[in-house]
Amino acid sequence: MIYGYCRVSTNHQRIDRQVTNIRESYPSATLLREFYTGTTQDRPLWDKLVNSLQIGDTVVFDSVSRMSRNAAEGFNDYKRLYQSGVKLVFLNEPLINTAVFDSTKKNLLTLSVETGSRAVDDYFKGNIDLINRLLMSLAEEQIKAAFDQSEKEVTDLHSRISQGMRESRRAGKKIGLTKGTTLVTKKSIACKAVILKHSKDFGGSLDDPDVMKLCGCARNSYYKFKRELKLDKK
Repeated sequence: MIYGYCRVSTNHQRIDRQVTNIRESYPSATLLREFYTGTTQDRPLWDKLVNSLQIGDTVVFDSVSRMSRNAAEGFNDYKRLYQSGVKLVFLNEPLINTAVFDSTKKNLLTLSVETGSRAVDDYFKGNIDLINRLLMSLAEEQIKAAFDQSEKEVTDLHSRISQGMRESRRAGKKIGLTKGTTLVTKKSIACKAVILKHSKDFGGSLDDPDVMKLCGCARNSYYKFKRELKLDKK
């Protein structure tokens, strides 16, 4: 079974790009969309997926940052899933796909040396084993480095955003929307049209969970759109 795991960590991020990239490479993948914020560490879809994975299953990510925001946690998950026989694919970091790790293992030295001297044979065998351990260690370091780099990029981005906001405030610039105004996007227009047509609160016949599915938006966005529609009707 092939799964595609998509995750966004704020309400302002779009998940469409991840979905598109995975669909293009793995059209038959079963997609899971996780809307996870920094206010909670819970990732119910991810936890459910991990617990259901079988030997030979494949999980596809748009990038390593979608697997985990924390480098140590991501690296541990990688090792645990790999050791369980699960294949991992990272579209933006193909060098750390588990297939590459498998290839490294297959290319380990298996040279058999028989010189007639046990001491010499043991010497060569010991050196071959040492080289093999070094190769595996380097492969693991490459994987860990990818998670470390991903975490650093996220941290640096947050730092730059915070710094930019502080500088804007010092310069007297206003941050965000003026109170009482509403941000209008193509997504909000489409979702609001669905809500007005189908929600029981506006004369329709469907409950919130069913309307939410029709909208295809996150829970927080759905209820935000509903609040805005109710304010517009006052």
